[in-house]
Amino acid sequence: MGLYDKFLALQVRSADASTPDHVALAVTERDLLEQGSYETLERFLRWTDEYGATRVSIYVSVLDPAAVPTLKRQLSAVEAPRRLAVRGPEDTERADAPIQVSIGHGGKEEFAEAVRSLATAVDSGDLAPEEVEATTVEEELVFAAEPDLFIKTGAERLSDFMIWQSVYSELYFTDVNWRDFRKRDYLRAIREFQNRQRRFGR
Repeated sequence: MGLYDKFLALQVRSADASTPDHVALAVTERDLLEQGSYETLERFLRWTDEYGATRVSIYVSVLDPAAVPTLKRQLSAVEAPRRLAVRGPEDTERADAPIQVSIGHGGKEEFAEAVRSLATAVDSGDLAPEEVEATTVEEELVFAAEPDLFIKTGAERLSDFMIWQSVYSELYFTDVNWRDFRKRDYLRAIREFQNRQRRFGR
């Protein structure tokens, strides 16, 4: 670890504010085609563990659906400090693992599926319309946990993942491409998180 990295680590560890418990990361299929991208991912998971995250959600957006099986196989082989589960677009049951990797599982479709499920329950009489609340919707989502910190690399734009769950997340955009993402970039994201005053919609 370089001198600057040590300085950032000291700032993070000595701050009054806590580090994020649940970290989400959005990368692209193209990012994972770069040499060394999976090694970067393994290091990222070690950093999240080192700095207190107990849950990590990673979203890989894909342009070519044919690439999903290969991505699932390669991502399942990633060495992680905690149990890792990889899910593709066809996996619609609720995910529950300390580290969740989602490939091409868009938030819009996840929300639409939750609405369809609730509509079916209302139509069958198992659920009254007035009983549908935010918590009811959340019970139908594949990815239930809400991230504290959501990191997007490469560009300052949102991804189609955890649209409902990330509404109160702290968003951190960096123009650093995934292949160049270093520990100092993760520490900067945590420091930014600690310096913000979370409002949770208030």
